[in-house]
Amino acid sequence: MNEIQQMWEALRRPEYVHVLLNPLPVYATALGVLALVFAVMARSTAAKVIALAIVLVGCLAVWPVNEYGERAEHQTEEQLDKDSRAWLHAHAGRAETFALVFYATAVLAVVTMVAVWKFPKAGGWLTAVTLVAAVVCVVLGGWISHAGGRIRHMEFRTGPPPVVSDHDDH
Repeated sequence: MNEIQQMWEALRRPEYVHVLLNPLPVYATALGVLALVFAVMARSTAAKVIALAIVLVGCLAVWPVNEYGERAEHQTEEQLDKDSRAWLHAHAGRAETFALVFYATAVLAVVTMVAVWKFPKAGGWLTAVTLVAAVVCVVLGGWISHAGGRIRHMEFRTGPPPVVSDHDDH
């Protein structure tokens, strides 16, 4: 089996797809924040819309990341030691809990895109609100990723794993 075939085979595994996609919510949303800051400074409506579209893509990327993560969770969990499972449960719990913040920010980005064209006064304050919401998403995404990176990377662990309740469904 050559490397291309191996890659195609790996794309059938949800844990592999999850690892490929999981940086998108943080990286794309962070780039959208940066672009939005520059667009506001340039006072360019077109640049604001492009930046908001980048925020939208980053926030919507949470859906496939969560979907593939959930599909991979059981099989991945079977391969882990106790500490790694605790990090997996923390990671999955955080992702599930805060996905709605990303989705709400995506909706806000769409509303803001419309507002900057149709209702410039409302578009101004909506842009500021969307910028704040996107920054919150970047921070939350970093916190979710913090736990995710510790599942298999022991070198990143600097303390005990988080306490996970016995009745947690992850």
